[in-house]
Amino acid sequence: GLSSPAAFEVMVAALISHLYNDGRIDPVVMAQAGQYAEGEFFGKPCGLMDQTACAVGGFITIDFADNDHPVIQKLDFDFSAVGHSLCIVDTAGDHANLNEEYAAIRREMETVARLLGHRYLRECDEGEFYARLPQIRQEAGDRAALRAIHFFGDNARVTEETRALATGDFRRFKELVIESGRSSALYLQNGYSIREPHRQGLMLALALAKKLLAGRGAWRLHGGGFAGTIQAFVPDDMVPEFVRVMNHAFGPDACHVLAVRPVGACCLA
Repeated sequence: GLSSPAAFEVMVAALISHLYNDGRIDPVVMAQAGQYAEGEFFGKPCGLMDQTACAVGGFITIDFADNDHPVIQKLDFDFSAVGHSLCIVDTAGDHANLNEEYAAIRREMETVARLLGHRYLRECDEGEFYARLPQIRQEAGDRAALRAIHFFGDNARVTEETRALATGDFRRFKELVIESGRSSALYLQNGYSIREPHRQGLMLALALAKKLLAGRGAWRLHGGGFAGTIQAFVPDDMVPEFVRVMNHAFGPDACHVLAVRPVGACCLA
């Protein structure tokens, strides 16, 4: 759902922080505790991005070169000034039995990195990857190669998206969101579970979003994929129709219109 595991984990950490530690636990520490809990007790080998986003809040960039000390930068961007709403569509997909799907992404990317002499793809040279593509295809498989292509492309897009927001170029930001989502579906291949190819709620939601928003908004997979939600940046005048169409397809209250608040987990009392 709506990054629900990470949100719940960070909420529990925030409760502990304010009940027993005067609210002094660092947001990154809360995020890391959530990641540990999800991997250790739920069995999902997730990254740290969702937990960090929930703990810190707002528009941020995160550099995970050092997972123990991620570098977080807040972006000074007024989302309310661009005439769009952030909509999340819950396609009612079931996350049960998807742990292996998530694990395979990391495993295959790390396999490619090892073939290039490194532990992580971020340490690898993209040019060397393409030069050695025949070997990578043979030893890691085509899907692993495609997932690596997504990784290299999305890493570059993050920098472009940050620049677009910093300069107020929301049109370019939306283009990059669509590019990233297309790469996720085609190359990362997390649009649906290969175990249940007849269930493709995410891809259906993306198709409907494109039909409604092409030329004006943006849409992409949200979170880890395979099931769950998509996100869309919807022009304010189109929100009622977007909500109606998505609720018609996926059930009442499937579409949530959200606000991007400047803070993450916090105490409201």
